[in-house]
Amino acid sequence: MTPDPQMQAILDQMKAAGWKPTHTLSVAEARRAFKSHVAKGASVARTIDRIIPGYGGPLPVRIHWPPGTGPFPALVFFHGGGWVLGDLDSHDVTCRSLTNQAACVMVSVDYRLAPEHKFPAAVEDAYVATRWVADHAAELGMDPARIAVGGASAGGNLATVVSLMARERGGPALVFQLLIYPVTDAALDTPSARAVTSDAYPLNRADMEWFWGHYLRGDADRLDPRASPALAPSLAGLPPALVVTAEIDPLCDEGERYAQALTRAGVATACTRYDGVTHGFVGMEGALDKGRAAVAECARALRRAFGLS
Repeated sequence: MTPDPQMQAILDQMKAAGWKPTHTLSVAEARRAFKSHVAKGASVARTIDRIIPGYGGPLPVRIHWPPGTGPFPALVFFHGGGWVLGDLDSHDVTCRSLTNQAACVMVSVDYRLAPEHKFPAAVEDAYVATRWVADHAAELGMDPARIAVGGASAGGNLATVVSLMARERGGPALVFQLLIYPVTDAALDTPSARAVTSDAYPLNRADMEWFWGHYLRGDADRLDPRASPALAPSLAGLPPALVVTAEIDPLCDEGERYAQALTRAGVATACTRYDGVTHGFVGMEGALDKGRAAVAECARALRRAFGLS
């Protein structure tokens, strides 16, 4: 696992800037560090921030519209950050790029974070937001028959868990799940989880243990499919999926195993590994060719799922 030149340049910049691994920080310190890396995204046709009724109270969302006239397909997006970090700004670059490239309305969800709100708070917020989008699609210029869910890292976990919950709860109907280096199993027993341990990388095994420790109420939650969707009794009947993984990522193998499990369950699933890059590379599209390539691949997959190409 050797970083490609562009990725290595980013790692060198992180080191020069005094990067500290997440697992060595307090929650407050980690949140400040996460916010310090927020970049400005592309322009979209229109954006509003809105508060919707959440499972545990008011739930902020950010809605982006692409150019043109609707009704548009929609992507409900859940940010990464290990269920502990992140907000509506942290993944806005990716959200804006996908809004434009996939020609869809983007609804980004600011779900409740741990440890203040432990599992399953984020899960319930994610499902309630998806249900709200389906129920209010017409007034927002969206097509209720073309709704997808997606997310990065912990957000990818929430996206596929929402897909499972929608199947179990009789809706809403979803046409696609976009899973960008998703968290799928709390066991952390894969070769990549055991191999990616260096504090030089944006995410390593110790960081994942830190995140799981803050997110879950206890070890029993590790076996709950709403936390570890790889443990779901069946994945049959879920929407088609694209799983994107990064070679230098403790989550690489669990994402690919989940893609294989979806395929075995009869779910149309594509999986692409990007070599030489770390966790978080999709959000580095401004400085990383492979980040831009991954965003473009995600947009193409969404467009196909939406019947746009």
